Amino acid sequence: MDASICPIDAQFSDQISILLNPPIPLQVQEYFQELLAERKCCGFKVKTDGEHGKGVYSEVDFQEDEIVMKDQMLVGAQHSSNKIDCLVCSFCFRFIGSIELQIGRKLYLQGVSATDECGPSNGSGCSSGSSSQKTRLPRDIIASLMNGDLQLPYSEKFPLPPVVPCLGGCKEAYYCSKSCAEADWDSFHSLLCGGNGSSNNTKAILKFMQHANDTNDIFILAAKVISNTILRCRKLKAAHVQQLGKHEFLLKAWKPVSMGYKKRWWDCIALPEDVDSCDEPEFRMQIKDLAFASLQLLKEAIYDDECAPLFSLDIYGHIIGMFELNNLDLVVASPVEDYFLYIDDLPHSQKKEAEKITKSFLDALGEDYAISCEGTAFYPLQSCMNHSCIPNAKAFKREEDKDGQATIIALKPISKGEEITISYIDEEVSYEERQESLADYGFRCECPRCLEEEHKGSSSD
Repeated sequence: MDASICPIDAQFSDQISILLNPPIPLQVQEYFQELLAERKCCGFKVKTDGEHGKGVYSEVDFQEDEIVMKDQMLVGAQHSSNKIDCLVCSFCFRFIGSIELQIGRKLYLQGVSATDECGPSNGSGCSSGSSSQKTRLPRDIIASLMNGDLQLPYSEKFPLPPVVPCLGGCKEAYYCSKSCAEADWDSFHSLLCGGNGSSNNTKAILKFMQHANDTNDIFILAAKVISNTILRCRKLKAAHVQQLGKHEFLLKAWKPVSMGYKKRWWDCIALPEDVDSCDEPEFRMQIKDLAFASLQLLKEAIYDDECAPLFSLDIYGHIIGMFELNNLDLVVASPVEDYFLYIDDLPHSQKKEAEKITKSFLDALGEDYAISCEGTAFYPLQSCMNHSCIPNAKAFKREEDKDGQATIIALKPISKGEEITISYIDEEVSYEERQESLADYGFRCECPRCLEEEHKGSSSD
């Protein structure tokens, strides 16, 4: 089927146009004032009349390395490929379970056992031919780690929240607490749960999820945005806060998403290096077709007649494009790394004794023994920050930051009234490379550094 043919786009063209129409500055100002008040944030504000339109400005003086803000995500998801390495809360992304469970589960899922392709265990280790050779462990040892029968030395110094199952009984979502399980259910997961305890079309949901895992897990983020908007719309109608029309409820529920800068995904995605410019139209059509295929699967899974415009290809493309242009990497450091570093720093006699048990597990894990939780998220306040190639702030995870919130710290002193900027790209590369990277965001940087380097370049020509 031609991806350009989406009947919902034609049927609800007026409502779709209203949803995608950028909010006026006053609406933006009011929304972020309410958000900051709700979160009890202070020290900065969002302005809509800055040099580059919307931006974040300091209301106090910040010192170097001081926290500017902690920004709670609107929506986020762990990368599908990362779920083998890390068991985290599906709502706040804290590591859960225990050090033993994290290690045992990873070894089990990676297949590092006595029955893997290296053949039966002979105590000599597995010679895979790769640079990171791994020792094989018997399956019963791995099972003992996972079920709690085997406790590693000093692991009690790294306690993790217990594993709380999904309310719908699916095997994809786990949590650090009942409150996170309930919050995720109320915000997203009640529509996307493929468990037998839910009333959803589980077969269609699992089919959508499989397609996303096989192609691009950004579709899962888009599905969470649509699910959240549907659930918000239902709550507004149930509360009868105001007597609104059907589409007015939807517009109100869509408001948080409307604040994010958007373009259609197939229009704004960067052209891969291995795709020739003459093949660009074909590439972008393939991306559009892929989005349409995903949308059709999602529609089969969670379609809601009251929120039909959300299932248009135009809306779906803009939601995915919002993540392409505004996303911040979701990163939470692994406590397994802290554990093995602790063992390594023990006094010699204690370290020697501990390593009698821990060394075989560290060898089995190999070089990638402590991969962080990695994913993508949309952060409403961070998304308001403008770019500079000489930024005065950056997203940075401190040792004590154990969840998926974005932590923004000052790179240098920031004065009251000064705009708080971050870099969208690697600012260490050349002027030409920076401008090329920023072209994907739809603008040309004119920060002082770029203007100076541009002037030097033109003077030398």
